Amino acid sequence: MWKSLPVTAALAIALISPFAVAAQDGPTSQTSLAEQLVDAFNGVFGVHPGMRANHPKGVVLEGTFAPSASAASVSTAAHLQKRKTPIPITVRFSAGSGQPSVPDTSQMPRGMAVKFSLPDGSKTDLVVLSFNGFPVATAEEFRDFLLAVGASGADAPKPTAIETFLQTHPAARNFLESPKPQPVSYATLPYFGINAFKFTNAKGAVIFGRYQLRPVAGEQFLTQAQLDTMGPDYLSSEIRERVRRSPAKFKLLLQVAEKDDKIDDPSIAWPDSRKQIELGTLTITKAVADSQAAEKKLLFMLGALVPGIEAADPMIAARSASYIVSLSRRAQAQ
Repeated sequence: MWKSLPVTAALAIALISPFAVAAQDGPTSQTSLAEQLVDAFNGVFGVHPGMRANHPKGVVLEGTFAPSASAASVSTAAHLQKRKTPIPITVRFSAGSGQPSVPDTSQMPRGMAVKFSLPDGSKTDLVVLSFNGFPVATAEEFRDFLLAVGASGADAPKPTAIETFLQTHPAARNFLESPKPQPVSYATLPYFGINAFKFTNAKGAVIFGRYQLRPVAGEQFLTQAQLDTMGPDYLSSEIRERVRRSPAKFKLLLQVAEKDDKIDDPSIAWPDSRKQIELGTLTITKAVADSQAAEKKLLFMLGALVPGIEAADPMIAARSASYIVSLSRRAQAQ
């Protein structure tokens, strides 16, 4: 029998950017399903007016993106073409919880979102998580996952809703049980795209892939003794100080799917043996002076794509719908 989830594990399930439910053929609209998902996050963490439904605690920084020599061979996307000057980017690192005051010392994946500001005035976004894989295969299941957690309080009868859910969803069980070591910095974590995209180059050649962001400084984690000395906001403080001294850099990679890899099931992480193509380097140079004011104006949309890149997983459109719901609600509360 599945053992009762510890409190820390129960908190860990909102470690992912808000996911809306995938489009379906039934009578319920995608928008209403997105609302249900945001409601499910609120059911787990409570309503915090003016804040994101998930990942409300974050820090905003700025920098540039320079595409690699191999990027244009992957896609005609504007930000992947050779250029004389790098592309401005806005970056938001975040804690994986729906609680605005969650301590940075809590065990959880972290989020990273990147907005590319293109020369023609358009923008395109990237949203990744410091865990390779997702608890469930579809957005419907993710809604049900959150609802099960919300119904599984300390006084809930056994087996709880989440215990029953995990019995039939091994990927969710793996997500909760997998270790999530505490990083030295937001800049010493690898980040992984949850969903797959379709990339088309100038010759019309198509590949499918998922993004990865790898820290140039290398992956670095704290020992328990080191963690015990850290304050509740150590990651936000550390990244501000780090970029004050010198830039923080990430390599943007594309993990390429092979013929039998599922591109519409984010619960299955592709093997590390899959081909990886370097798309460029993100260089984060400074922290925004008033991060809280800046992030209130920011919306990162996975569906905000440019020609040369298309959504390959239907969950991408659904995620975007939930972001809009969350933005609308926090805007109304301000």
